[in-house]
Amino acid sequence: MNPDTRHAGPAAATTAGIVMMLLAMLIFAANDTLAKWLIGSFYVGQILVLRSVAGLVVLSPFLVRLGPAPLRRAPRPWLQLTRVALSTLEVALFFRALLDLPLADTIAIYMAAPIYVTAVSPFLLKERVGWRRWTAVGVGFCGVLLALGPGLAAPSVGMACAVVGSFAYALYLVTTRLLAGTHNTVLAFNQLTAALVFGLVLVAFQGWAHTDATDALLLASLGVGSLAGNLCVNRSLRLAPASVVVPYQYTLIAWGLILGAIVFGEVMDTRMLVGTAIIIGAGLFIFLREQQLRRRGVR
Repeated sequence: MNPDTRHAGPAAATTAGIVMMLLAMLIFAANDTLAKWLIGSFYVGQILVLRSVAGLVVLSPFLVRLGPAPLRRAPRPWLQLTRVALSTLEVALFFRALLDLPLADTIAIYMAAPIYVTAVSPFLLKERVGWRRWTAVGVGFCGVLLALGPGLAAPSVGMACAVVGSFAYALYLVTTRLLAGTHNTVLAFNQLTAALVFGLVLVAFQGWAHTDATDALLLASLGVGSLAGNLCVNRSLRLAPASVVVPYQYTLIAWGLILGAIVFGEVMDTRMLVGTAIIIGAGLFIFLREQQLRRRGVR
């Protein structure tokens, strides 16, 4: 993408921003599909280690350019530690959930995280949430319960991992918001390093499945894909207003449906489809309402 696209005019920049967000969701979906394909043959710890090493290698030029000072002086160290713990937990639980659940189902459960963020924001972010957003939170929870369906009576390990992981992801988003002043490279480095350490701990207990060069390359590509997707998201938000591009993040579920059907022969049942639609609707309402309040200068 031409770095000067934003100078071609607001309409062209907005279009480019939308394209970058759509590309990011495709990259994330492809990454998740690859993760589900690999999780049947390799341990979660093994995946975390190779994914993190690859991510750190790609990130290294940016770390060199940044220098060591911002890493040493990262603000609020205990909150930094909490954030990377939550990030590592939600990624590990996502991978574990993929072992038992269909791809699109796992993605849909995780996409409820913005609803949880709104629910906890009055307590953790000291933000006021009006009755409209509380209503959307309640509707969103109903969508989650509908999506989980019969699994609530006899939850599987995968479903439990998806639910706990999605809430951990929501808390990760909250802590990221609280650390908004920290350089993105510092956040990424801390995140990858924590995942690497946790992966090594898991490997000590789980072991290491045989990995040839092709396997190692595929596992490492998960880290590269994650960074590439986040880069596209950041670029999208620079090119176009968040209110325009963020709703396109829900195309991740559509990609999950398509790739899950093509690669794994998965079909989302009616109950899960309706629950997912409710989650998307509630999430979009909350986001658009927050954008409206922000324009009015109200929080």
